[in-house]
Amino acid sequence: MKFWFVTGSQPLYGEEPLRQVEENSRVIVNGLKLPFPVEYKQTVKNASQIETLIKEANYDEECAGIITFCHTFSPSKMWINGLALLQKPWLHFHTQFNASIPNDEIDMDYMNLHQSAHGDREHGFIGARLRMPRAVIAGHWQDPAVQEKIALWQRAAVGAMFSHSLKIVRFGDNMREVAVTEGDKIEAQLRMGWQVNTWAVGDLVAEMNQVTEAEIDQLMEEYAALYDFDAADTETIRYQAREEIAMERILVAVGAKAFTNTFEDLHGMRQLPGLATQHLMAKGYGYGGEGDWKTAGMTAILKAMYPDGATSFMEDYTYDYSKELILGAHMLEVCPSITAAKPKIEVHPLGIGGKEPPARLVFEGKAGDAKVLSLIDAGGRLRLIMQDVSCVKPFQSMPNLPVARTMWCPKPSFLSGLECWILAGGAHHTVLSYDIETQTVRDFARIMGIELVCIDASTTPEQLERDLKLGDLIYKQ
Repeated sequence: MKFWFVTGSQPLYGEEPLRQVEENSRVIVNGLKLPFPVEYKQTVKNASQIETLIKEANYDEECAGIITFCHTFSPSKMWINGLALLQKPWLHFHTQFNASIPNDEIDMDYMNLHQSAHGDREHGFIGARLRMPRAVIAGHWQDPAVQEKIALWQRAAVGAMFSHSLKIVRFGDNMREVAVTEGDKIEAQLRMGWQVNTWAVGDLVAEMNQVTEAEIDQLMEEYAALYDFDAADTETIRYQAREEIAMERILVAVGAKAFTNTFEDLHGMRQLPGLATQHLMAKGYGYGGEGDWKTAGMTAILKAMYPDGATSFMEDYTYDYSKELILGAHMLEVCPSITAAKPKIEVHPLGIGGKEPPARLVFEGKAGDAKVLSLIDAGGRLRLIMQDVSCVKPFQSMPNLPVARTMWCPKPSFLSGLECWILAGGAHHTVLSYDIETQTVRDFARIMGIELVCIDASTTPEQLERDLKLGDLIYKQ
C-alpha cells in the first residue's frame, strides 16, 4: 500500500513558480517519515488533470488514499468533478513549505508562491460543500507530532482498503440462540466491503484428510521454535497442526483473511481448533469464536493496520469486584501476539463440545494501556464501540484455568465502564489491541461511514446515553 501526494495550484503564476511548487512538494514528500510510503504524484492545475488523476487512484490497487495540499491558490470549482468521483480515503494536509515568514524575502512573489493559508481554505470549502468524508491535519510537515497524526490516518486508510476486499470464511454457523454474533451481512458488505460466506465443516474435514505427515512435521518444527511444549503428547499437537494446515489451505484458496468456527459444529473433527486458531491469528488472520464474523473481520483489519502489533480476539469472561478487574480469556483462541512471555503448548480437557482434549497455547497477556473494540449490528446500521482499558498482570496464578488470559480495568472506572459498555450494546466478544489509537479508529469509522461510540476516561453513563440517542437521530433510516 502507498499514498499519492497531490499538490493543487493553477497556471496563473507562470512556469517558474510552478517548477518551484513541484520541487517544494517533492521535498515535503521526501521528508515524511511514515509507516507506509508516500509518492509525489502531480501538481494539478486544472479540472481535467484532477479528474484523470482521481480516476487512476480509484483503480490503482496499491493506492490506499490521496493526500492533497494546496501550495498556492487552487480554485475549488476545478476540484468538483474529480472529488465527486473519489473512492479512496482522503487527507487534506494543511501545511506550508516554510515554517516561518522570512522578513527580508517576503514580497508579492513570495506571497503568491507560499499561500496555502489562502489556497487550503478554498480547498477546504469545497470538501465541506461536497460533504465529503475526509481527515484534516494542520501543521508544518517537518513537525514530528504532525507526521504522527498522518501516520495514524494512514493506518486507518490501510485498514479501510483492506476491509473493502476482506473475505471471511465461516466454518459452520453461529452458536445457537446467541444474538450479538448475528448481523446483516448485506449491510456489512455495503459498508465494510466484507464477503461473509459459510464453508461446511465436512469440506474442512476432507481437506484435513489430504494433509501429509511431512507437512505436519514442518509445522511442528515451527511450533517448537516459537513455543515451549511437552513432547509427551505430540499426537494431540500434530492433530492441531493438521487442522491449521487444512484451514489455511481453504483460506488461501478462497482469498480470505478471517474465519470463524464453533464448538457446536465439529462434525468429523476430533478437536476444536485451539493452537491451530491461535497460530493462524499470529500469522495475521482474523478470528471470531462461535461464528462471530464481525469480530473476526475487525481482528483482521487491526492486524492489517499493525502487522507487527499486539492484537487478539478476546472475550470478557468474569469479574473481580474487589480488585475491579475483568478477566479476559476464551475457551482456547487468544492470539499469542499479546503475550508477556513465551507461550507454552498444553493439552487439557475442554469441558464443552464433547470432543478430545485439545492442545492450546497458555500464557498471560502483557500489562499496558489498550483498547477493546466491538462491531455490532445496531439495527439499520453498524456501530463500532471502542473502550480504553488498562491491562495488568493477572494477580492470581489460576492453576486450574489452563488458557491464555489477561486482566484489565475499563475506563472511565470499573463500574462506570461496565455500565457504559452495556448501554452501548457492546458484545462479550471484542478485539483487544495495544497499538490502535483513538484518532485511527475515528478516521476509520469516518472513511467507512459507520457509527462510532468512544468510551474513555471522560465518559459518563449520562453523557453516553444522550450521545446514543443523538446517534439514533443521525442514523435514522
